[in-house]
Formats: sequence, structure tokens, C-alpha cells
Amino acid sequence: MNQSGLGGVLTDARSNAVAAWLLTAVAVVAAVGNAVAVAPLWAGFALVVVALALVPPVKYRDPTAMLPWEVLLLATLPLLARVVVELAALQGDVVTYVAVAAIALVVAVELHLLTPVEMNERFAVSFVVLATMAAAGVWAVVRYGSDILLGTTLLLPPGGLAASEAALAAAEHDLMLEFVASFVAGIGAGALFEWYFRRRGRGEAVIDAREGMNV
Repeated sequence: MNQSGLGGVLTDARSNAVAAWLLTAVAVVAAVGNAVAVAPLWAGFALVVVALALVPPVKYRDPTAMLPWEVLLLATLPLLARVVVELAALQGDVVTYVAVAAIALVVAVELHLLTPVEMNERFAVSFVVLATMAAAGVWAVVRYGSDILLGTTLLLPPGGLAASEAALAAAEHDLMLEFVASFVAGIGAGALFEWYFRRRGRGEAVIDAREGMNV
């Protein structure tokens, strides 16, 4: 298994695998719960998390070859907030976009490991930041389409486009705050992931040095 550069994010440690599988199970439960509660967008989000988490063990045919549990925790955080804590005020803002940033990192790592595409740490961090901000726009379009076609109120106020001007203005204001939140989350997540890469690299260097001294 490739452990150099960005590939070093993938680990086969048993303790990490246990935690990662537990978080994957949480995402499965969240997908079922949201499907039962007729929340198709959140059910789909949970299924994306599950699918990405399962790619490495399926690829390597090894149940211990899981991504770091910290990254999967970030990805499942809005699901935990929705199902367990019900932090409705945070679901559409920073927490959601931090999870999107974690998913972007997972995609970057898996592209690096499982395809001919190769990314260094800096490019991966830039990818996370840009993908997080782009996801804000995509998520807004998806919610708008759901409100128009399915009659939900994920983005538009009750009454949809026929709502009062004040209600539509308030919805637009909330959307602008979400765009700001996505920017903050993208920058913050990028800095966090760069620190994670550097800390992991220093740890591996210390281990290598100790092993060299013991030879």
C-alpha cells in the first residue's frame, strides 16, 4: 500500500479501523433514518459518506485499510448533529461545510491512491478549499430545485417564490451567510488538514529515525 506523501493519510491500524467502521455504521443508520423521515437530500449525503468510506477496504480487500477516523468524523458531524443533537442552526452553515471539506479531502486522497492522478499536500489543501466553496453553490442549487419540484422549504420560505418580499429577502440573507460560512470552513479546513499532514509527516520521520538507530 502506498504510504508516501498524501498516500500516508491512509492507514491500516486496527484501532483506527474500528473507529472508522463505527463512524461508517453511524452514516448508514443516518441514511436509513433520513430516508424514513423523508429527507432525501440528507439521506443521499449520508450514502456518499458511506460509499467513500468503503472505497479503500474494497479496493485493497482489507477491512483494516480505512481512512483516518478523524476525517470520517468531520464528514459525519452534520449527520450526528441532525440525528443526535439536532443542532439545526449549525447544519446549514459551518458544520456542513467542514464535512464537505472532509469529503473533498477523502476524494483527493482516493484519487491519489486509486487512480493515476497524483497530488501533493499543498495541491490537496487547495482542492479542499475550492471544493468546499464550490459545494456551497451546488448545495444551494440542489435545495432550490428540491423546493421548486418537491415543495420542500430547504432554501425558499414557505410559499416558495410566491412568499412575501420580506421572507424572500430573509432567505437570500441566510444564503449569503452560508456562502460566507463555506469560505470560512474551507479556509479553516485547509489549514487544519495541512497541519495534519505536517504532524503526520513529523511522526513518521521520528519513527523512521528510531528504527534506523535500532538497526
